[in-house]
Amino acid sequence: MFNKLILVFFNSVLIINSGLSQDCDITITGYVYDEGTKSPLSFVNIFLQETQQGTSTDEGGFFTLENICVGHYHFIFSHIGCEDVKQHFDIYRDTTLNILLAHNSEVLGTVVVDGKRDQYSNQAKTSLNRQKIEENSYQSISTILENETGVSLLKNGNGISKPIVHGLFGNRLTMLNNGIQQSGQQWGNDHSPEIDPFSMDKITILKGASAIEYGGNNLGGVILAEPQRIEKEPHLHGQLNYIHETNGRGNTYNARLGKYGSRLAWKFNGTYKSYGDKNTPNYFLNNTGLEEFNLSLQLEKSWDDKVFFDFYASTFNTTLGVLRGSHISNLTDLEDALTRDEPFFTEPDFSTFIEAPKQEVSHHLAKAKGKIFIKEDQILELTVAGQINDRDEFDIRRGDRSEIPALSLSQFTLNTEIKYTQTLENEWKLKAGQQNIFTHNNNNPDTGTLPLIPDYISWKSGIYSTLSKQLENIYISTGIRYDYEFQNVATITRTFPRRVERFKNNFHNVSGLLGLKKMLGSKQSLSWNIGFAMRNPAVNELYSNGLHQGVSGIEEGRPDLETEKAIKNTLEYQWLPTSDFTITALAYHQRFEDYIFLEPQNDFRITVRGAFPLFIYEQTNASISGLDLSTQYTFSHKLVGLFKFSYLRGRDQSNDIPLVFMPPISLFTSLTYRVQKSMALTKSLKMEDSEIEISNRLVFEQKHILDDQDFSPPPPTYSVLDLKFSTNFILPRYKIRCFVRADNLLNTTYRDYLNRQRYFSDDVGRSIVLGLNVKF
Repeated sequence: MFNKLILVFFNSVLIINSGLSQDCDITITGYVYDEGTKSPLSFVNIFLQETQQGTSTDEGGFFTLENICVGHYHFIFSHIGCEDVKQHFDIYRDTTLNILLAHNSEVLGTVVVDGKRDQYSNQAKTSLNRQKIEENSYQSISTILENETGVSLLKNGNGISKPIVHGLFGNRLTMLNNGIQQSGQQWGNDHSPEIDPFSMDKITILKGASAIEYGGNNLGGVILAEPQRIEKEPHLHGQLNYIHETNGRGNTYNARLGKYGSRLAWKFNGTYKSYGDKNTPNYFLNNTGLEEFNLSLQLEKSWDDKVFFDFYASTFNTTLGVLRGSHISNLTDLEDALTRDEPFFTEPDFSTFIEAPKQEVSHHLAKAKGKIFIKEDQILELTVAGQINDRDEFDIRRGDRSEIPALSLSQFTLNTEIKYTQTLENEWKLKAGQQNIFTHNNNNPDTGTLPLIPDYISWKSGIYSTLSKQLENIYISTGIRYDYEFQNVATITRTFPRRVERFKNNFHNVSGLLGLKKMLGSKQSLSWNIGFAMRNPAVNELYSNGLHQGVSGIEEGRPDLETEKAIKNTLEYQWLPTSDFTITALAYHQRFEDYIFLEPQNDFRITVRGAFPLFIYEQTNASISGLDLSTQYTFSHKLVGLFKFSYLRGRDQSNDIPLVFMPPISLFTSLTYRVQKSMALTKSLKMEDSEIEISNRLVFEQKHILDDQDFSPPPPTYSVLDLKFSTNFILPRYKIRCFVRADNLLNTTYRDYLNRQRYFSDDVGRSIVLGLNVKF
């Protein structure tokens, strides 16, 4: 809906009067400009929370506030198509402010870090702001991204999902949790990124060719989940969030508190979620509840503006139910389940009880980072982080053994990085770094079953260097990277007699990047990006052997898989004729040699744990091409229309057939009507920025697939309509945001091609969501 409204000083505060103003005679004036077009923004609301005074900009972007007393004030800036932002100012005398707002950044994907544009400014990217994250945080961090262009979801029911960017996911898509590559994704496709959305302020999707700095295996792009730096705000501030969802009768509670101090700045975040069974329009999805508890702590310290230190720690803990009807005991019932309208074991009553099959997952992260300004144009950064992932999967087992996990994995990961940045002669910017990732993966031997993922130790070491330069109207960036990985793996043979088999693998990978961005006047730009990357097969692709519970299927790896190689080209066009209209078009093509994919087999496996479909990792030459198109238009400063279109085709070039599990064509549209005018309810309470939004997601049938490539045919085209109303209540010390939304308003019955549980059940039906956000 909205993306990050970025507030920076366009000029330093200009002192109009040299002396202090007397009493309450201070006048504050200023101009508000569009960050993208540099044109004035009209109808921007400016509101002083402490005095309840407000005004708006005229057609030239000018505003005036009069009769202001000396004091400390919180200004709230709001504009249609932008996120509301509260900023603290100390006012002592007449002051002029020039403000720059990133209007319509939802389409443009503007990213600002510490007030400066991201160095990968020729990368195609999309950003989600804090407000959108808050209003969707009853969902997983992956689900929040679903309506962005070029992004789809690989789902395994209602609580497990992975983002897909341009047809690629998992090991090909790098997910950074506060700058640290998220561990645990090597385990397979039924493992969501264990990140609490409430702890993040910005989520950025880089969709261009390989971003060298973020690792050498990101053939599909990079997703950055980042908390903001703690604002230099001397007062204690925080917020409380509560969300209730009728489908699943779920409740989400969140608290956030922080303060900037000269000795130490800190921010704390805590979240608790509890859900019962979800339901389709016609029946309950039994055993699909979840419970989640998360905490995070952020600390920051600086010395003389030359040395900066920050510490971040988080813990994510969840229990997830797996649809009971997706675990079938015999082959006859499995064949029947794939064609039934209603899954087996469907009960008529709602339940909050989570029983086997279920998953218990925890992820713990601790990160320390130091940043040293050696000189003004030389920066050295040192980062050390540790991660612990624990995963237990419980199946329905005989002899009262269901409470003993059938899979119990523990993984420790150590990340280190040293990064050096320097501005060279002629304004070339050099960045060089060295990264290490040590991983120790261990199985609990007390499960009584053969492990799906073997015990292994992995050590990755990479070095990279990038050069970038901003010319008059051209931005150029280039980079190269080398990665080495050693794997020491202990597997158990698939044949009898069982024995331990050991593998020691050495991989050498090279990747490179070249990007150009050309400004076509002041309103248009054209960006071209090409990247080459090599990715060695992950441990799960080489050695998986057994039931992957979340996907309700048997998966088998292949130890003879070769290193994957790919070249990706992207071409992006942006046009910003006015602050009311933007359009972005991105075309891409990616060519693979030895593309690794999970292929459904025309076979079922009977095990002591039931009958399941069989999937085997295969390898081929392939290509993926597509088009992302997005546009936004503002009508009369009140009504915003948004259009997002994604088209993708994947092809197995070796066998001249389509690739499986490729996202179908999708179209997202929305209309938002916003009333920015403040309405005084009482002397100290005002209501403003009320919105009504209606949106629709249309997903077409995946017809680019053969009948014998999957266990059941792709589901038909479906359309899901959503409706939302929100408003803000402003008090002298509080800002309260309320919203109510209806997801799947028409209670449409549908199945999604990329949801692996479509084999057994429909997707979720209508849900009414009530949200309350209190900021103080």
